[in-house]
Amino acid sequence: MNEPSKAGAKTIKLAERRVFSQSFKPLYQEGMGLVEQAAEYLDGKGRAEAKKLSRPAATLYAAESMRLTTRLMQVASWLLLQRAANSGEMTRDQVASEKSKVRLDTASAHEEAPGWAELPKDFIDLVNRSLRLQALVRRMDEEIYGSLAEVPPSSRRVNPVSDQITLLNTAFARG
Repeated sequence: MNEPSKAGAKTIKLAERRVFSQSFKPLYQEGMGLVEQAAEYLDGKGRAEAKKLSRPAATLYAAESMRLTTRLMQVASWLLLQRAANSGEMTRDQVASEKSKVRLDTASAHEEAPGWAELPKDFIDLVNRSLRLQALVRRMDEEIYGSLAEVPPSSRRVNPVSDQITLLNTAFARG
């Protein structure tokens, strides 16, 4: 016999359970590791490889590396906030308030973009890995905190750099 769920029944959110438990650590390490790998690549091998590109590919590389950096900084901010909540440094309400400044929607150029075929393989790998991680984090965020549409546009700041600095200060602040 099928009964409607009882009013007092509570739905288990798997993403919430993952983020607010020890199983969050591998996701955090993956995200921060990707940030490190991207920074290392862009400052080293990527810089040398970019000099060999044609003008259209070099322009695409420059734009895409800014998108990559932005995407990874947003994901890192989200991960740092979740870690702060997980360790008890911030309440879930504080995290929810601060994380409304995080944007998990940084797009990427497409494979048909002029110059894409010339981009270094290692660079494309970093872009694809960052997109997969961003998609995973965004799904988890929506499951835990609700849809992005629920955030009123007026609560967004105009200066994304200021938002990032505030998020990093909040995540590393000690009470």
